Amino acid sequence: MPAIFTPSDHFRELSRTEIFPDTSRPLEVDLGCGDGTFITGMAAHHPERDFLGVERMLGRVVKTSRKIEQQQLHNARIMRLESAYTVGWLLPTASVSRLHLLCPDPWPKKGHAPRRLVNQAEFLDGLFRILVDGGEFLLKTDDQPYFEDALASFSAREHQFTRLDWPADAFFYPTTDFEQDWLNMGRTIHRARWRRIGR
Repeated sequence: MPAIFTPSDHFRELSRTEIFPDTSRPLEVDLGCGDGTFITGMAAHHPERDFLGVERMLGRVVKTSRKIEQQQLHNARIMRLESAYTVGWLLPTASVSRLHLLCPDPWPKKGHAPRRLVNQAEFLDGLFRILVDGGEFLLKTDDQPYFEDALASFSAREHQFTRLDWPADAFFYPTTDFEQDWLNMGRTIHRARWRRIGR
């Protein structure tokens, strides 16, 4: 099974078995996976789970695929595609146990705020669709306005998501390349975790 996953058709909802054949294993998705530090760290630590990275930039896709192959991580793959479309339309319904959005593009200009994933109905509706009952969405960002937008968006969807505590030592969670850069610069990393409820 190649490290790079290319859907046979980008205009229909995927089936779970197209991504990984064993549907009994939890599937986690890393949106905007950068250089692959997080997804390879998680895949190595959790061989009982499957991990799909989603990344738009070709260079990062190639770099991550090489890491997956070099570490012989058969439970990790990466797909080159835009995040909102992937969540909104492509990923299978009720297939994802956890979705990670770590240090996303903050779109800092006021006029660009609607481009933030957490402000897009396409993304939020898709997230509710693809998460399994009790599935989780985990967010980390160094950008305070982005974080506040996320809190507001999920507060407006209390019938779909409930916020969970996320202590620093709650579970194994590798630091991404972007997060480490921001920490080295002395920035604060905000984090939040939500669980999907109802259907």
